[in-house]
Amino acid sequence: MPNTRSAAKQARKSLRKKGYNLKAKKELQQVSRQMREKVASGTREEVAGFFSQYQSVLDRLVKRGRLTRNAAARRKQRVAKSVFASPSSGEEEAKQG
Repeated sequence: MPNTRSAAKQARKSLRKKGYNLKAKKELQQVSRQMREKVASGTREEVAGFFSQYQSVLDRLVKRGRLTRNAAARRKQRVAKSVFASPSSGEEEAKQG
């Protein structure tokens, strides 16, 4: 139990922030899972379309202060590598040969 009025207010603020952070974390987990599923089984165009939605969610979380700018950039970069990676050289040679 808080001993002062300011401590009580801080406790209320802390609970409110915890709720916001949990909601943001859940949203990020959902969109990340969807992105992984699309990369694993979707067509390149479908994945590229969803990638813009993924970026939008990350940018929104950064704007609201729920995620740092560098963390969002790192996540975008890692996903972009898998989304826009060129096919392996063995597949290209097989198509050309």
